[in-house]
Amino acid sequence: MGRKIEINALSCLPSASQELLTLFGEHKVIAFEGEMGSGKTTLIKAICNCLNVVDNVSSPTFAIVNEYFTEDGQTIYHFDFYRLKNLHEAMDIGAEEYFYSGSFCLIEWPDKVEDILPEDTLTISIKKGDASPEHRIITVG
Repeated sequence: MGRKIEINALSCLPSASQELLTLFGEHKVIAFEGEMGSGKTTLIKAICNCLNVVDNVSSPTFAIVNEYFTEDGQTIYHFDFYRLKNLHEAMDIGAEEYFYSGSFCLIEWPDKVEDILPEDTLTISIKKGDASPEHRIITVG
C-alpha cells in the first residue's frame, strides 16, 4: 500500500483515524510500529473513538491486553507487547486466539510477536515529523 497520512496537530487525529479505518479493508490485525513517544497509543485511542468504543481506552502496558466494547457490541483488543520478555509470554496469554478471533486486534510493539502474527496483518508506522512537536507521518502498508 504505502499510503502516507501527515498530521500537524492532535486536532487532526479524528479525520486521520477515519481515513485509516477506510484503509483497513478486511484487515482485523493491525500492527502499530514507532519509537517510544511517537503516538501509537494516542492514535489507537482516536481509532477506537471512531469505532464508537464505550470503554476508557488506555495503554495496556502492564496488563498486555485490554478489551474494549463498541456501542454495537463488537470487541476490540488492544495489545502492548513492550514489556514482553519472550514469545512464550504472548503464547501463554493466548495471543494467537485473539489474533484469529475475527475481532480488531490493535498491537503496539508487534516486533515482539512477529513470528505469530497472521500473514495478513496490516502495518502502520508512525514517525515524528519536523514541522511541529505534534507533527506525525503515518504510513500504512
